[in-house]
Amino acid sequence: MDYDVKDLKLANQGKLRSEWAGQEMPVLAEISARFKKEKPLKGLTIAACLHVTTETGNLMVTLKEGGANVFLCASNPLSTQDDVAAHLVKNHKISVFAIKGENNKTYYKHINSVLDAKPNITMDDGADLVSTLHKSKVKLIDNLIGGTEETTTGVIRLKSMAKDGVLKYPIIAVNDADTKHFFDNRYGTGQSTLDGIIRATNRLVSGTTFVVVGYGWCGKGLAMRARGLGAEVVVTEVEPLAALEASMDGFRVMPMAQAAPIGDFFCTVTGNIHVIRKEHFQKMKNGAIVANSGHFNVELDLEGLDKITKSKREIREYVEEHTLKNGRKVNVLGGGRLINLAAAEGHPSSVMDMSFANQALCAEYVAKNHDKLDNDVHDVPTQIDKSVSKIKLKALGVKIDTLTAEQKKYLSSWEFGT
Repeated sequence: MDYDVKDLKLANQGKLRSEWAGQEMPVLAEISARFKKEKPLKGLTIAACLHVTTETGNLMVTLKEGGANVFLCASNPLSTQDDVAAHLVKNHKISVFAIKGENNKTYYKHINSVLDAKPNITMDDGADLVSTLHKSKVKLIDNLIGGTEETTTGVIRLKSMAKDGVLKYPIIAVNDADTKHFFDNRYGTGQSTLDGIIRATNRLVSGTTFVVVGYGWCGKGLAMRARGLGAEVVVTEVEPLAALEASMDGFRVMPMAQAAPIGDFFCTVTGNIHVIRKEHFQKMKNGAIVANSGHFNVELDLEGLDKITKSKREIREYVEEHTLKNGRKVNVLGGGRLINLAAAEGHPSSVMDMSFANQALCAEYVAKNHDKLDNDVHDVPTQIDKSVSKIKLKALGVKIDTLTAEQKKYLSSWEFGT
């Protein structure tokens, strides 16, 4: 089998950590047990471009249990856990092409390696796999029956492709499932982003001003957790409704130009380009800490920062200190890449359990229903979302009420009034 990982000797460590993560992934475990019996993915080749973490490793094993031939590469150069990559290769014979810290050339070489497997289904996180396929591997599209997309940024890119009429096969937007973005984006990003910032800096958050750039589901979770650690939270936004919601949730809302001079910590979660720019870096106080938790590092204008930088050094692992021409220092974390995966371990396994349960079930759905799907970005079927919710509640030991016959009739009628 073909693979490219850092060191197979790390496999045992990856196995143990994957087992630890698996203890908090009961929904995926239940799906995996069914897949092992039914083999709904038998004969299909799946190319996955995801963060190579313990949770992803458990998803890959589930897909293989379902009968798929699985090929995995990283969706970010800094997000790979090398021990997990080794574990998947050595213990599960899954072809993995991922090394933490790989350069851009190797990153795309690895993407092309999984595409060379001639996949029938793609599983993407950020749409780099799909965009590469459409740009340079067009001949492989005939093999494809469908795909899935994990993150907000990727869904935005894919919807743009569909709008322009260039998307050549159907994609299911796993990110938009309620059991994904309500939990993964909010609780997962909220906790793991602060985990990454704290691991990288070992700085106290309490008593500081924490600027959250963007108030989507990720921003909501981050703002909630930063406030929980005792920070005064400032939100910057461009959408009136999101800004209003942030204000009603009790956060200060202001333009970035106004936030730049007062922030101690800054973190971007927008999915857009250059939301912190040269003119903002210029205004920051001495020692400001800047991070990104959006999918791509383009959220920070790092080229603009370099233009006003007199010198820079790695003062601490994952911390690059820029001394500006005005004499102040600005610290950029993790090279501007996803700080929760660059400096920490990504989302906790209990929330990834639901996200990856959606991935597995959507792969099964594509396998069974691809002939009914047009070349567009599709919502996760409601029955899959509900199924994930029910299994998760069962695993948590939570019971809920059911509607009575009278209640069902009332909800489906128009005759009843006051």
